[in-house]
Amino acid sequence: MVDIHCHILPGLDDGADNIEESLRMARLAVDGGTRAIIATPHCNIPDSFENYFGRDYADIFNAFKENLRAEDIPLKIYPGHEIFSSENIGALIKKRRLLTLAGSDYPLVEFGFTEAAESVYEKLRMLVAEGLTPIVAHPERYAFVAEDDFAPYRLKALGCLLQINKGSLKGNFGREAYTASGYILENELADFVASDAHSPYMRTPYLADAYELISEAHSRDYADLLLKTNPAAVIQNKKIN
Repeated sequence: MVDIHCHILPGLDDGADNIEESLRMARLAVDGGTRAIIATPHCNIPDSFENYFGRDYADIFNAFKENLRAEDIPLKIYPGHEIFSSENIGALIKKRRLLTLAGSDYPLVEFGFTEAAESVYEKLRMLVAEGLTPIVAHPERYAFVAEDDFAPYRLKALGCLLQINKGSLKGNFGREAYTASGYILENELADFVASDAHSPYMRTPYLADAYELISEAHSRDYADLLLKTNPAAVIQNKKIN
């Protein structure tokens, strides 16, 4: 499997605190069948995690990659960001201040949980106009999606892809996120399921349980699409239908 959303880099955000936690997360991911992870620290959050790409990110990423090799952990790691949306993120991506997933045309974009629907749609339109294909991080957690069954369809119609958190499928983010994630899956609107892991203790990168849950509730083919085929296509920068 390939995990396109994981806060595994140490000390950059509210994910792994140190290299020991990062390595524990890596081992958990491998134990759960994951073979590649795109590291996606929060970024572009005013007065919080700005994390624009530069020497700090590069040094931490390269050191973690070297630690994986030294510890003989069979996990590939790719660079990325979970980008908090603003009107200027297209320009910041062009300047390489914000990273798409594995250098692809797919940025992983998040929003304020109570942000108005029209504000979200307008920001996404601007990204699509830049020739990018936004992947909306955990849409099931946004109020406007929980309140409107048509919202996921509208996100798709804008040219976006949808990434569900594994924790939402288990009810870890509350009833509304659980219901919305089930609705998105049932209507085959999901494109990815990812861990959105933040630690080796809670919200972990172990994905085997999510794979089995989707296989049993829907089909193994659907689980393969969401956790293997589509995520691998992102790394290869291939078009996802």
